[in-house]
Amino acid sequence: MNYRFWCGECGFKTTWGDPSEAGRQHEDHYTARHPGLPLGGQVETGTKGPAAGGGLGCVGMVVAVVLLLIIAAACGR
Repeated sequence: MNYRFWCGECGFKTTWGDPSEAGRQHEDHYTARHPGLPLGGQVETGTKGPAAGGGLGCVGMVVAVVLLLIIAAACGR
């Protein structure tokens, strides 16, 4: 599972990653941009990001449509 932290003060979001890496990015952001404020915001969990693997998404759909069009054109002759 991947994690992403959202800043409670601005629109910053960490990159997707393991909890320790995303948490470190969150702390670094607060130290640099909001010194003296306690950490705030939200934590998002999910299976997104490069470490999550996942399918081909849009690319897979485009390839499937192109293949169907080629098959349809070949059968229509």
